[in-house]
Amino acid sequence: MAEDLSSLQHVRGLVKWFDPAKGYGFIVCPDGGPDILLHVNVLRNFGQSSVADGAGIEVVTHRTDRGVQAVEVVAITPPERDDTPVLSDLAELDAADISNSPLEPARVKWFDKAKGFGFANVFGRDEDVFLHVEVLRQSGLSDLQSGEALAMRVIDGKRGRMAVEVLAWEAASNVSLVPSE
Repeated sequence: MAEDLSSLQHVRGLVKWFDPAKGYGFIVCPDGGPDILLHVNVLRNFGQSSVADGAGIEVVTHRTDRGVQAVEVVAITPPERDDTPVLSDLAELDAADISNSPLEPARVKWFDKAKGFGFANVFGRDEDVFLHVEVLRQSGLSDLQSGEALAMRVIDGKRGRMAVEVLAWEAASNVSLVPSE
C-alpha cells in the first residue's frame, strides 16, 4: 500500500523536550499548531541519539490519526544562549579560534547525564577527553551513549584535554576531519 504523501509538511520549530531514555520528545510548532512527536529513530536517521531542549529543528512532518509526527530531520541548530562562557576553561577562548581548530574523530567512553559529564577517546590516542553536558547542549546535543561516534574540537584545559564542541559523527561528515597527531 502506497503511503499518502499529501500530508507531508516542512516545518521549523523548537525542541520542547526530548528524553533519550523514553525514546521520544516533542517539537513546538511555530504557528501555534499541535506539538510534533519526535521519535528517537527519526533522530538516529539524522545521525544523533539526542537533541537539546530549546534547539532549533527543521523537520518533515506527517499527519496521522494520532497527531503530527516528524518523519525526517533536516537540520538542527543549538539552543540560543548568551555569550557567557559555559565553563571557566572556555572563558578566555575566542570563538574564531575554536571554529578554526580541527574536528577530531572520537568515540564516547562513557557519559552520565545525571552527573553532567563523561569522557571520550580521540581515534589513535589513549588519553581521555572530558565531555561536559553544557558543551553538549551548546552543540545541540543532550546525551551520549557509550561507543557513540563523534567529531570533537578539543583544547588543553586547566585540568587536561576537554571538548569545546561536539558533533554527531554523521553531522560532521560534511566537515573535514583531521586525525590527531
